[in-house]
Amino acid sequence: MGGTMRRVFCVIAFFVLGFVLLGTEKASWAKSNLENITQRWSRTQTFKDDLGATLDITVTYYSAEYIGAVVQQEAEKNLWTGDEMENYKYNLLKNLRLDEAIPIQIAFNNNGPTMHMAPFDGMVTLRIGNKVYKPIDYDKRFNFKLQGKIDGLVYFSRYDEKTGKSLLNGVKTVQLELSSGISSVTEGRRVRFLWDVDRDDPEKIYGGKAATQLEIDRLLKRTERLTAEKVDLEGKLKAIYEELLTIQKRIDELQKQQQQ
Repeated sequence: MGGTMRRVFCVIAFFVLGFVLLGTEKASWAKSNLENITQRWSRTQTFKDDLGATLDITVTYYSAEYIGAVVQQEAEKNLWTGDEMENYKYNLLKNLRLDEAIPIQIAFNNNGPTMHMAPFDGMVTLRIGNKVYKPIDYDKRFNFKLQGKIDGLVYFSRYDEKTGKSLLNGVKTVQLELSSGISSVTEGRRVRFLWDVDRDDPEKIYGGKAATQLEIDRLLKRTERLTAEKVDLEGKLKAIYEELLTIQKRIDELQKQQQQ
């Protein structure tokens, strides 16, 4: 009996060990995959001056491919169920504001003179195709004096305000541009980062329950804005109609005076 129990225990231990090793292998693969994808969507530039001061700037474009790899790594590392992965994905997309914005992470490592970048939205732009856009929001810590390291997100509009269509439709490249005035180390130099977004595949992130809910959230927000515009236009139309009635009434009065 004791021998039988030992054999059963050994079999169970074998399967548990195999499961652990498989999970470790998957997590390792997911991490490696994320590192490879990060290299495609992150850009780093190092600037130096004659006195030895350096400034490293790393910029990461949150592409669908990159976000998908982040979600996959977390799911495999934590052995999540499908629902748990979708919940994480939804919260991530929500925090990144993917329903309205193009999020880009900027990391500074300043080993030179103190940087003064306030107001930061005047220091950064995003060129989408042949048009240039200012941020709709950004990490306000970028407005503080900077020595050492800091990183944060900058958000640019993803959709055309009037039509509601994606600004990335049919676009091959996007380019983030920082003012050379962000630091004395970059003074007079071009600070820009370019991505080939036509290589990105939105289907990798915009499928599933999380993305569907995010799309619903975005459309509800747009419905609210359009409804508010409708009410405003109806008010203006009513005012115009009343003014027309007043004008016509005055014309009628003047015409009667002419006939007397």
